Amino acid sequence: MSISSTSCDLPGLTVPKSRFPGPEFDLPAPASGDEQRLVMGGGCFWCVEAVYLAISGVNSVVSGYAGGAADSANYDSVCSGQTGHAEVIAVQYDPSAVSFGELLKVFFSVAHDPTQLNRQGNDRGTQYRSVIFYENEEQKRVAEAYIRQLDSAGVYPAPIATTLEPLEAFYPAEDYHQNFAARNPYQPYVMAVAAPKLNKLIEGFPDRLKPEYSDHS
Repeated sequence: MSISSTSCDLPGLTVPKSRFPGPEFDLPAPASGDEQRLVMGGGCFWCVEAVYLAISGVNSVVSGYAGGAADSANYDSVCSGQTGHAEVIAVQYDPSAVSFGELLKVFFSVAHDPTQLNRQGNDRGTQYRSVIFYENEEQKRVAEAYIRQLDSAGVYPAPIATTLEPLEAFYPAEDYHQNFAARNPYQPYVMAVAAPKLNKLIEGFPDRLKPEYSDHS
């Protein structure tokens, strides 16, 4: 991620919540009650992680890499843009508290600009692509349907560029990347890019926040 970024230039952050529809189709909560996982990328994983850590029903968020081989799943290699990986987060969530579709709504409305191809703001390269790594056909169908729904509704002035790719493997990133924004609130990139996204979540989705974030809404 480029520390020189002063804005992530995310038009999606200006779309009023009232104009942003929820998914018409969603995954039902499993009868087993087991937690579920959603793996996705929307630019710098520091920023997307910061958003999802604040959502009620999310049990854990791990920053990492997906889309490439194990031997190049490290920050220096991925930053080259030549490994096939994307910077992603793996969200473990309680489907009885928050649904797959609700997490997708935050992804498309707050976490990043899904119309930017292979970049987010000044961060450029396929490692910053907008992507959902689906683990089964049900996840794929819901994500496909939601992308079609948003494009048909004209929520954005440009088509959504998010790719849907099968998840072959998820590789956790180095320890210093985990919970980066919370541990480094005054780091310039965090202040310029991650903090505005988190603020947008707090303002737009107060009913979806964990208690410690609701106190600041």
